[in-house]
Amino acid sequence: MIVSFVLAALLATSVPDVTLADVERRFAHGSDTVFVVNFWATWCRPCVTELPAFDHLARTSGSYSRPIKVVLVSLDAASDRSTKLEPFIRKRGMSCEVVRLNESKPHLWIDRVDPTWQGSIPATWIVSRDQRVLYEREFTQQELHDTLTQFLKSSPR
Repeated sequence: MIVSFVLAALLATSVPDVTLADVERRFAHGSDTVFVVNFWATWCRPCVTELPAFDHLARTSGSYSRPIKVVLVSLDAASDRSTKLEPFIRKRGMSCEVVRLNESKPHLWIDRVDPTWQGSIPATWIVSRDQRVLYEREFTQQELHDTLTQFLKSSPR
C-alpha cells in the first residue's frame, strides 16, 4: 500500500520533455487562454527566487478576466531530470505545469520565441491568441500580477 502511494507521488512529478513546437501547439488549443510561460532552471538563483510568484499565479488564476495557464519550461539538462529537476518540483509542491525543453540549438529556438531575446533567464513569455510579449527579467508576485493585468487590458478577447 505504501509503495503504491510513493509510486503515485513519483509519477505525479514526472517532468516530460517538450520541444518549442509542442509548447506553441498548446497556444492554438486555448483560444481565449492567456499562457504565462516561464523559462527557468534549477541552477538559476533568480529563477528559483521568482518561482513562488508563478506558483501563486497558477493557484489564483481563476481571479482574472480570462483563463490563465502557467507553464514552467525548465532548461535543465536531460541528465538532471531525475536527480535535480523532479526532486526540486516535489520538494516545493509546485502546482504549475512543469516541462523540460528538449531543444539542442538555443540560437534557433530563442529567436523563434523572440528575436530580441538575448537568451538570459529568467524570461517570461506571455502569449494570447493575438499578442506575444517576452519579459527578460525576474518578477515579484506583485510585478507579475501587474504585468499580467496590463497585458489583459491590451489584449482583445
